[in-house]
Amino acid sequence: MLVPSVQSQSPVSLDIDRLKRATVFIYQASNADDALNISCVTTGTIVSSNGLILTNAHSIVQAGICNGDTLIIAISVDLDEPPIPKYRAELLQVDQGLDIALLRISRELDGRLIADGALPPLPFVEVADSTEVSIDQNITIIGYPDIGNEPVDVARGTITAFIAEPRGGSQSWFKTRATIPGTMSGGGAYNSNGQLIGIPTTVPVTLTNASIGCKFINDTNRDGLINSNDQCVPIGDFISTIRPSNFAQRLIRSASLNLDVQNLTTPEIRPNPIDPPSFSRLFFSPSVVNGLPSTVVGRLPANTNSLYLFFDYKNMTPETVYEVRVTRDGVPDPIFSLPPVRWSGSENGLWYVGSRDQPWANGTYEFSLLINGLAAGSQRITIGGGVTTDPTFSNIVFGLLDLQGNLLGNGYVLPSGSIASARFVYANMIDGSTWTTIWYFNDAEVARAEDTWEFGANGSNVVNLRPQGGLFPGKYRLELYINNALSATADFIVAGAQEGPLPTIFTDLGYTSADSPFEALNNPTISSFPAVVDVIYAKFNWQQIAAGTLWTLRWFVDDQLFYEQTSPWITTESGSNFLLSLNNPPDGTYTLQLIVNGLQILETTAVVGIGQLPIDRFSEAEGVTFSGIVLDTATRLGIPNVSVILITEDFSVGDFVWNQEQVFAIATTDRNGQFQFDRPLSLETPYSVIIEAQGYLPIAADGFELDEEVGNTLDIIIEMVRD
Repeated sequence: MLVPSVQSQSPVSLDIDRLKRATVFIYQASNADDALNISCVTTGTIVSSNGLILTNAHSIVQAGICNGDTLIIAISVDLDEPPIPKYRAELLQVDQGLDIALLRISRELDGRLIADGALPPLPFVEVADSTEVSIDQNITIIGYPDIGNEPVDVARGTITAFIAEPRGGSQSWFKTRATIPGTMSGGGAYNSNGQLIGIPTTVPVTLTNASIGCKFINDTNRDGLINSNDQCVPIGDFISTIRPSNFAQRLIRSASLNLDVQNLTTPEIRPNPIDPPSFSRLFFSPSVVNGLPSTVVGRLPANTNSLYLFFDYKNMTPETVYEVRVTRDGVPDPIFSLPPVRWSGSENGLWYVGSRDQPWANGTYEFSLLINGLAAGSQRITIGGGVTTDPTFSNIVFGLLDLQGNLLGNGYVLPSGSIASARFVYANMIDGSTWTTIWYFNDAEVARAEDTWEFGANGSNVVNLRPQGGLFPGKYRLELYINNALSATADFIVAGAQEGPLPTIFTDLGYTSADSPFEALNNPTISSFPAVVDVIYAKFNWQQIAAGTLWTLRWFVDDQLFYEQTSPWITTESGSNFLLSLNNPPDGTYTLQLIVNGLQILETTAVVGIGQLPIDRFSEAEGVTFSGIVLDTATRLGIPNVSVILITEDFSVGDFVWNQEQVFAIATTDRNGQFQFDRPLSLETPYSVIIEAQGYLPIAADGFELDEEVGNTLDIIIEMVRD
């Protein structure tokens, strides 16, 4: 019989073992002469019991030195031993800019396909809401410390800073001083509850930096030796940056639901950039508004807790590596520096990097930018002293003026027309000062005006752009100068037809069903679909949107984001029937949003089946952690290799015939007789149990339940009698 015996064992140690078992080692390899040559290695984390693995993209996707076509998954059978290769995996989802990839175990190690439902339940972790993370919070990092020759390991530290970028806002990166080896890249960073809050991310592997932490482990030239003449397997440098887990949520949801979004509209041919990537126009701002600087500053007072470096970028790609080195009074500042990471923005535009709600000590800071290891620009700012009373312009917003002089619109996207207006705030101005406005269209200056200030010290003012021929679709910029020094700048987009102060860019957004994409173009839009549908289509018309304009597709199911793609517009300026397909949608309510310059332009919703996901497809690793020890009744010694089998609530011991669908979880005791289930148990759910060991009488029981009095962990003692 099972004898519950709650032990005074640390819940943290129980969590650590569970998290270790959900941590895998990944080999990217290629076939050569009936052997596998390893090209890249990394750590990964299982995030669902059916074999979804979260990791970094740079050691998974075929590119540069990581040229393998096979992904081998090694797991820790014994936590005190190196991982053992067990499976092969396929790439399901990837965001190369964010350096995140999602894999699925799909084959046995020998290449045999694993049928649906045939994969044994695997240990997995709960993915937390990473916005709940705070500065100085303790974290635990789990991964493999070398090329797979050592057991899974643990590093501990704290969150030392948040780094902000446009792609993810104020928490685009977590910084830590924990000692994290490069091979732990792609592993897991956890909070004190054992929830995944981030993915440690090291410098991407490229042909130019492959020697960083490099090891020779393959005889790639087939000379019978493994030495420097062979291809080196990079293991990366030590890691101090963690990508928050919320970036991975949409990839996990999409894969869990088997959703596949396809863009069926043929783009115009657009060549890749041939000029090298570059940064320019570096300046500082104390805050960010809609991705733009609130104002431009040359110094800030003591007790500053928010600072951002802005700069223009050109010809960037997801394979580009950029870095930010920060010094204070000539001494490197590791807290606010950003080690080499992949570029997560678009090809051209305005970027920022910095932080808020964190103290900046007094001193002179220098921010140095690097692209692929080469200097790409630098800028300095001094922090200290009292609050400045320098003249300033700030908070530029754009729109159209009505007859009463009120600025109307959404602030950053204007319709095509004859005039654009901008309102800005001014403070501490001195009449008689020189001030200048400069307008740009697609980076070319189109208007300039220099005048003498005569509007008083504080208030707001409006400037106008009325170009000859009107406002053409594209990107515009306004710069405001005081005494020839840049004081404020902001960008806006012109797109769509004018209907009042707001632009009409996208129209006739809706869903339809069809047997083919061609048929979908002509079918009427509908708002509900049957419960079983292979594909639904979304389509819309567009007008006056210039090539290169950044726009975003965002798709939700039951208010859960599962698809988001921001990219430059690469089809015709105006047209009809932009077509998207969504394959295999389960029952749910689907909402599609179209966004330009960060502002939602249009939205539509449709219902599939009952309009709600029938089950919690986004299940988390919550419940009771169940562990214990199996003892020989006579000797009181632990019994190794005992199988403890939990049967699902739908079956009893008498029904059990070793079908996969009957097994909820299986645990095997280690050499000391200890075991722990990789899946948490639900409260008030009846489980049946079978315990078997060679040479001992089996144990079986029905109706084993846990209630709330158990808490989050249960440690039990099981005694077995020799037969």
